Amino acid sequence: MPLSHEGHHHDRLESEAEFFDRSYATDVRAGASRFYSVTISSERHYRQSVLEHVRGKTVLEYGCGTGSSAFEIARLGGRVVGVDISPVAIEKAREQAAQEGLSDRVEFLVMDAEELSFDDASFDIVAGSGILHHLDLERGYDEIARLLTPRGVAVFFEPLGHNPLINWYRNRTPHMRTPDEHPLLMSDLKRAGGSFSSVEVSFYHLFSLAIVPLRSTPLFKPLYALTEGIDRVVMTIIPPLRAWAWCAVIELRK
Repeated sequence: MPLSHEGHHHDRLESEAEFFDRSYATDVRAGASRFYSVTISSERHYRQSVLEHVRGKTVLEYGCGTGSSAFEIARLGGRVVGVDISPVAIEKAREQAAQEGLSDRVEFLVMDAEELSFDDASFDIVAGSGILHHLDLERGYDEIARLLTPRGVAVFFEPLGHNPLINWYRNRTPHMRTPDEHPLLMSDLKRAGGSFSSVEVSFYHLFSLAIVPLRSTPLFKPLYALTEGIDRVVMTIIPPLRAWAWCAVIELRK
């Protein structure tokens, strides 16, 4: 007999929690770290979008892992709540908050990102890196919209799922990811329009991925600037190629 929707939801959450507990304890994704040498521009965009106006704001870090941006947000004057499905990650984040003397500005909780216990309009900013593609997006989008204040913004840094070469690598390394994760498709980005009045997406890293093997050489910096420039021009002139980018920064407003 097929699992009910709620039964599948429970099993998926349990599988995700087990994977990330193991990941934070053993770093099973270490082999993919070399590719992040080219995410300088996209990560800068994400960080600037999140950190620019955090002073005096209430921020939810959605899928916070071991703390991610929470500590920097707190140091800049924001009040932060971080949620994650992994108890191991939350325990590590709490330990770091205590070590840095930030426990009065940062709270970390184990929660299901698709069904949070906060009141409506609780947060000015919701932010997350690599979290949406682990969720049932309809539930996730609706929950994020529910939690945002009327003038709030949600900012996410996410992988995309159209590029055949990137997908070939993903298929060759299943131990680095959970069975239910799904790098976002253009249809997933369009679906956000059902929960938000404004959806802005910036696409990153197409040709720049080719220079990953040169990341430890003197050629990397100039070639990075060149290939990132090529990416911007090509994806502006030929919009369909945006789907083949590796990453996107997504800004959502109610």
